[in-house]
Amino acid sequence: MSRRPLRIGNASGFYGDRFSALTEMLTGGPLDVLTGDYLAELTMLILGRDRLKNPELGYAKTFLRQLEEGLGLAHERGVRIVTNAGGLHPAGLADAVRALAAKVGVPVSVAHVEGDDLTSREEGALTANAYLGGAGITACLRAGADVVVTGRVTDAALVSGPAAWWFDWTPEDHDRLAGAVVAGHVLECGTQATGGNYSFFTAHDVRRPGFPLAEISADGSAVITKHPGTGGAVTTGTVTAQLLYETQGVRYLGPDVTARLDTVRLTDEGTDRVRVTGVRGEAPPPSLKVGVTRLGGWRNEVVFVLTGLDVEAKADLVRTQLAEVLAGVADTTWTLARTDHEDADTQETASALLRLVVRDPSPDRVGRTLTSAAIELALASYPGFHVTTPPGPAQPYGVFASTSAPATEVPHTAVLPDGTRVQIPAPPAAHPAPPDEPTARSAGPDEPAARSAGSAETAAFPASPAFEARGSGGGAPEGVGGAAPAGSGAEPRETVRAPLGALAGARSGDKGGDANVGVWVATGPAWDWLRDTLTVDRFRALLPETARHAVTRHELPNLRALNFTVTGILGDGVASGHRFDPQAKALGEWLRARHLDIPAALLPAPEATS
Repeated sequence: MSRRPLRIGNASGFYGDRFSALTEMLTGGPLDVLTGDYLAELTMLILGRDRLKNPELGYAKTFLRQLEEGLGLAHERGVRIVTNAGGLHPAGLADAVRALAAKVGVPVSVAHVEGDDLTSREEGALTANAYLGGAGITACLRAGADVVVTGRVTDAALVSGPAAWWFDWTPEDHDRLAGAVVAGHVLECGTQATGGNYSFFTAHDVRRPGFPLAEISADGSAVITKHPGTGGAVTTGTVTAQLLYETQGVRYLGPDVTARLDTVRLTDEGTDRVRVTGVRGEAPPPSLKVGVTRLGGWRNEVVFVLTGLDVEAKADLVRTQLAEVLAGVADTTWTLARTDHEDADTQETASALLRLVVRDPSPDRVGRTLTSAAIELALASYPGFHVTTPPGPAQPYGVFASTSAPATEVPHTAVLPDGTRVQIPAPPAAHPAPPDEPTARSAGPDEPAARSAGSAETAAFPASPAFEARGSGGGAPEGVGGAAPAGSGAEPRETVRAPLGALAGARSGDKGGDANVGVWVATGPAWDWLRDTLTVDRFRALLPETARHAVTRHELPNLRALNFTVTGILGDGVASGHRFDPQAKALGEWLRARHLDIPAALLPAPEATS
């Protein structure tokens, strides 16, 4: 007998997300399961420092406060709660949930999943955690748990685990599991699936977007939607954006299944309803990703404000004056942001920012010694000297790295409500894991774009007004402009000099020290142009900061999308504060703001002028 679709929602995309979301999701409409994703690379470092101070901590404390009201609501409505808020101490959080349930008088059974903590195996690590799959969650739910707390599982496992429980899937149900993993990836970042951080945000009311939910069917297909009356929007565009977020390649490797992102198809089923179908799955790889955080040293930062004339000379003077005190520092980075405008009518817009970031194994070299030297310049440097905030003491920073461990050697364990410990065997794995074949790599010339008949049924995106038209080429800088790439055989077309974002959406993010940038368009003709035009060489020309890094390009024709991975641009990850945008959140928006020659026929008609 077939079972009705599982209705599963999300109430948290990160540690610090909207506090009221758990209550909003429980009261906004029917649900079977409510998930909460609290973990990220930076979060593990934060929790690791908490655990150093108190071994009983290491979990997301805000989840407990959310449950003070939410636990009773979930019990009344028969909603199971599944969360990775357990972080580094899932057993501790499970005990705290039981204590809270007794305090508020709500009879709930609590289980947890552990075995991900491999810190003892990594010398010098603050944390080391394997990314577990959803099978432990499935076992806990099968044993009757109302609340399941996990440590480090993959974000998508919070959805695929409950789906396998609901439909009684087996580890060999690769296509079904892959469909649930894709749905989980869409839900995992909360309101990013409902209009948050969306390139075309002006088309929707996103002042307070609602959190997403998925209606997952027995075959693994799903409808992405949200509770009625909540803000934001669910469209093929918002779902596409989230599908591209923080993914690397067409194979989305996971501990339960490898999901083929190049098989995903999206269909608009009406207001705030997008159907996800066609997802194909393969066996998982034989090893699990292990995220490792370490204390990297000490850092400090000073931002000097340079106002008015001679900005470059003022910056050179400060660098020279501090050169001696910085001579022994392990890592020194100066960045001059020319935020100043000529003949500006406010002082702020007449000013540029010179940012100094220093890192060192010792707090002494980047602490008082540095701050004193910076303060001593107050009356002895460039005219108009001041800084954005007073220099402070050195602060510890962390570094993130990923390694792997054989899945068979990680003790994935479900601790059931009655205390029974169930060892979760690793699923049959692919040997070896099938490699992705990128359409272009920065190590060599761009490969011809693969032409595929696959296409998504997507609605047109809003676009910016048209810009000045010109003939093909249009005098664009080499490697940036041009409507018809060399060798494409296309006839020259009238082009318009315009930002890429007039036609394309983008979303970007981080994976350790790497950044990914997903770019997509709405129509077939636009896809043909994007695929042929946005090569690795052109991507690097548009974003010069990527030029010294390896860049890999993957095509997702069904989504009319390209996905670029920029290796190493984020250094040691977000916690090291390596870059102005340390998580590459805005890298895609910078790409959309770059101008190139776009065929006029692909852009909206010019706005009427009076």
